[in-house]
Amino acid sequence: MSQVLDDLVSLLSMEQIEENLFRGRSQDLGFRQLFGGQVLGQCVSAANQTVEPARHVHSLHGYFLRPGDAGLPVVYSVDRVRDGGSFSTRRVTAIQKGQPIFTCAASFQADEEGFHHQLAMPEVPGPEGLPSETELARQVAHLIPERMRERMTSDKPIEIRPVTRINPFAPQPCEPVKYVWFRAAGELPAEPQLHKLLLAYASDFNLLTTSMQPHGVSVFQKFMQVASLDHSLWFHGDLRMDDWLLYAMDSPWSGNARGFSRASIFDRSGRLVASSAQEGLTRLREDWK
Repeated sequence: MSQVLDDLVSLLSMEQIEENLFRGRSQDLGFRQLFGGQVLGQCVSAANQTVEPARHVHSLHGYFLRPGDAGLPVVYSVDRVRDGGSFSTRRVTAIQKGQPIFTCAASFQADEEGFHHQLAMPEVPGPEGLPSETELARQVAHLIPERMRERMTSDKPIEIRPVTRINPFAPQPCEPVKYVWFRAAGELPAEPQLHKLLLAYASDFNLLTTSMQPHGVSVFQKFMQVASLDHSLWFHGDLRMDDWLLYAMDSPWSGNARGFSRASIFDRSGRLVASSAQEGLTRLREDWK
């Protein structure tokens, strides 16, 4: 396991400070606020510790309420809503400076037999030979804002290789469809819950920006105010984050200064392992021009 991946695994390991109360460290990725994927992963990690081991997280639905501070830890309060015969439900609130910054509901279920069908994986080029986002960032390092430059050009715990190439510094309108391959940057232990925590973390990359593609804008343009508003994630079974996964994203709608994106996540064999959806603020600020 690489050092950056080891640091991420440690970041998602929560410290229990009281009954149903947990604390997580924060990570500064160079953005103006806390990265949403960190909060998603830590919420699932905190809820996991209050559920019997035989039950696994299968869905997460949350709302981003306030920008988080990447320089401060986050406290997570877990409400044990219900433990039924088949499902357990938890409500988790992430808190900084005494205020909730994110709230979500997570559902857990033990494995059982049932009907099965799935969407077919799109036919796209494999990850072999594709440059990573980090390699692409290094080629245009002089264009990256100084506060983000070091983070974007340094080694990452999650390696992302875009199939769909978008130039964020000179965006052109294109269809709202995006494909990227991603995996953890190193071998991981065979702990199914850990792989799901890492997927929750990684699922916040690239999703919202898919809704901006038809409009020829990007997060690097100073007149764009962009922020995640909510995030939903469904786990369809066990997965391996240390092997390539395909993130197949599309955006069927945008309006009212909001963009909606959805995605299917496949493993190399074509098995659908997860689905996600997100709506975000994509506000054009004429006064910022």
